[in-house]
Parts: sequence; structure tokens; C-alpha cells
Amino acid sequence: MSNEKYKLHPVTAIINVVKALKDLLIPIVIIIVANGFNFNLDYRSETFFSEMIPLFILVIVVFGTMVSGLIKWWTFVYWYEDSELRVEYGLFVKKKRYIPFDRIQNLNYKEGIFHRLFKLVQVQVETAGSKSGKPEAELTAVTRAAADDVEIQMKKAKQKTPIESELMEVVEEEEAPSTILHKMKVPELLLLASTSSGIGVVLAGVFAVFSQFAEFIPFDAIYDEVAFLMEYSFIAAMILIALALMVAWIISVGITFLNYYNFTVSKQQNRLIITRGLIEKKRVTIPLNRVQAIKLVENPFQQMLGLASIAVESAGGGFSGEADKKIILFPLIAKKEALKPLAELFPEYDFHLSEAIQPPKKALPFFYRIDFIWLVPLIAAISYFFYPFGLLSLLLVLPILLLGRWQFKTTGYTIEGQQITIVSRMISRVTFFALKKRVQVTQGSQTYFQKRRKIGSAKIIVMSGMAGASATVRHIDQKEVEKILTWYEY
Repeated sequence: MSNEKYKLHPVTAIINVVKALKDLLIPIVIIIVANGFNFNLDYRSETFFSEMIPLFILVIVVFGTMVSGLIKWWTFVYWYEDSELRVEYGLFVKKKRYIPFDRIQNLNYKEGIFHRLFKLVQVQVETAGSKSGKPEAELTAVTRAAADDVEIQMKKAKQKTPIESELMEVVEEEEAPSTILHKMKVPELLLLASTSSGIGVVLAGVFAVFSQFAEFIPFDAIYDEVAFLMEYSFIAAMILIALALMVAWIISVGITFLNYYNFTVSKQQNRLIITRGLIEKKRVTIPLNRVQAIKLVENPFQQMLGLASIAVESAGGGFSGEADKKIILFPLIAKKEALKPLAELFPEYDFHLSEAIQPPKKALPFFYRIDFIWLVPLIAAISYFFYPFGLLSLLLVLPILLLGRWQFKTTGYTIEGQQITIVSRMISRVTFFALKKRVQVTQGSQTYFQKRRKIGSAKIIVMSGMAGASATVRHIDQKEVEKILTWYEY
């Protein structure tokens, strides 16, 4: 294995600077807004220093960020030695990282705007110990040939036996063809944007922007216009609200389209490959033997339409920045259509839901008892300070009761051989599939009030991210909790 050292493409310096400035965007906006957009360039003015100090700080931070990005690119080198990928960078403090190829789980690829302009790719090296959401090593910008070379060197190192490694090099095997299991179409993208929480996020973002620039918005004039419209025509006001919701929907569709464009799930030997993105193209590779559990999520709108979002909990592998290692396998798919690709990917699992063991009727009050702890003081405060209209807050009791009953009807679990399936709900219905060999911890819990009713809760945890992924079946009969614990102990 050659010890020749390689450098990253010069575009890396630009990417490093842009990434750092992106992270500083919010502090920059805060400094500008806090200064009231006042930048006095007259050095003879008495207020020159007081008004320009924030700008000076901003310039120093931005300049330091640019220099740091240039230094990291200039000093970054990587090479292959002793069946390891070795990385070194730093000017005054040298940082080195040696990653044995046999510890590398997968190589993920990412193509941003600058990468696609110069036909480059970002390589993220994932190992079994990558639990913080960050890769073990990252080659920010290299050519496609250099990225392929990393994979070739990794395959050669994994194919060699201790004796063969000193005598000969293994010839690279021909790349196995991949099989496409699912590819999202444009109508599915539109449906995903319409049934997901994206519209709510957009509206929250708009309100957040308004709150930051509240002093520059003429609310009095807007209020007068709205009052005039309400007096003149209630229909006109409804049209404006509908237009606002439509704009939020269009923005949500645009964001969804950019993130999930050409979303494709394919299988190559024992690996799962997911690609997505329009402007920034991402490709993640997941070894199937690292999948710890499968999670099927249905929000109320999707449940009515027979649709679901399916994710996998992985012990290694994921898109950059996803610390919990939850990887979306199917952003939106009909539940009936999902059975075939899921069975092909995970033949050990049984995805046909049988009748679940549910909580007893005596457990029903426990599903809304906790909600009343915060709801009762809230209603009392609103009723007192906004009397008599605050008494309308008593109407919140009915939705809480209905939600608790809905959660009670949804909750349940099944055990079939080596598999446990837990169904639960906060707002969305979540079905959690896990095999016993993947479960890291199983625990039962019982509060004082549960003990009096002879009920309890059971929780399972699988390896995923820093804290693991968990599923809890709440307020079931005490005997059922013991049954789950016994199943795991056997």
C-alpha cells in the first residue's frame, strides 16, 4: 500500500469558509439587528467607536474564519499505510487520525453546489464508533477518481488475509449491480409536503422572522387595514388567510422537492444505498447487518390516507449531522406497497401486524392524567387573568380526553418468536419493530399509582446514536410487563 500523501482539491478552502460563515449567519444577523442597522462611517463623529464596535468584531470574526478555512485546506493531507486511512491537518497543533480499513463500516458521499460545478465529491468515513452524528474522517472535496480509490483501497485491505497481505495484492472484484427497490415520484413529493409538518415549520419560521423585525413592521397600519377588511368583507379576509396558507404550502413543497428530489432506495449485496437531493446530492450507505430496528410512523393525515413514513435505526451510518442515526428509508409510501420492499430487505422481520395486546380498561385514566398536571394550572391562570373570556379555556379538557382515549386505543405490543412489535402514539402513530438479538436493554417500570392498579410500563432500547433508540408500551397489565422481561431473559 503506497505511502504517497494526497491533498484535497483547492475548492475545499472555499467550502470551508462558506460552511463556517453559514454557521455564523445567525450571530451576524443578531449583531446587525442589535446595532439597529446603524453603521457610522464618519470617524470624526463622537458615536463612531460605539456604533462601529459590533462591525469591527464582526469583521475580525469573519476574517478569522476565512483564515482558519484556508489553513485547514493547506495543511490537510491523507494517505494509505499499514491497511489504514491516515489523516493529518493543523498548523500549530497537528491533529492525526488513523482509521483501520477493517473498522470502516461505509463511505458516504455528498455533492454540494461547489462539488457539482467542479465534478468533485465529499467523502465521509463512518465506523462502528461513529455515534455522535459526525464521521470519523471527512475528505471535503476530492475528485471522483480519488473517492473511488479510497473505496478500492478499503476493499483490498478487507479482502487480504494476514499471509496474503505480505505476498500479493488482491485484484479488485467487479462491482456488484444494485437493485432499485423504491424511487419517489413527483406526486409523492407533493403529497409528502402536504401531509408532513413542513407547512407548520414554514409558518413558525415566518413568525420568527417577524418577531426579529417587529419594530420595523407597521403593525398599526396593518391592523387598521385588517379591521377595514373584516368590516367590509369577511370573505376577503378568508381569501387572504387562504393565500397565506397557499404560500406556506408552496414553500414547503419547494423545500421538500429540494431535499427529497430523486429519492432512491437500492440494494447492493448486503448494503442499503439511499440517494437524494437536487442542489445538494447525498448518498448514504448502510450495511444491513447494522440496522437495529425499523420504525413506521403515521401522522393523522397519513393514517387516514393509508400512508406512512418508514425509518431505520442504525448503529452506524447516516447523513452528516444526524446524531440519532435515524435514517429515513421511505419518506412517504402506501403501507400496502411497503410490505414487499421491507420483506426483501429484512427477511427476518414479520411486518404483518397481528392483534396486539392492549392496556386494560382500568389504565385509561393514566393516558390523560399527566396532561391534567399542566393543563389545570394553565386553565386556572387563563380564566383568572382573562375573565370572563378566559373561561373558554375549559374547552381544552375535551381534546385532552379524546387524545388520551386515542392513545389508549392505539397502544399495544406483540411478541412473535424473536421479534417484538410495539405500537404507541403521542400525536402520530409509531410502530417499532425489533429483534431480540438487537435489543440492548429491556426494562419495566411501575409508579406508586400504577402499582395500586397492578399495571406498569415496559421499554426496550436498541443501539442507535449516543443514547440509543427506544420504544415504550405504557400502562399495560403487570403480568404483560413480566412477560416482556421474561421473553428477553430467555
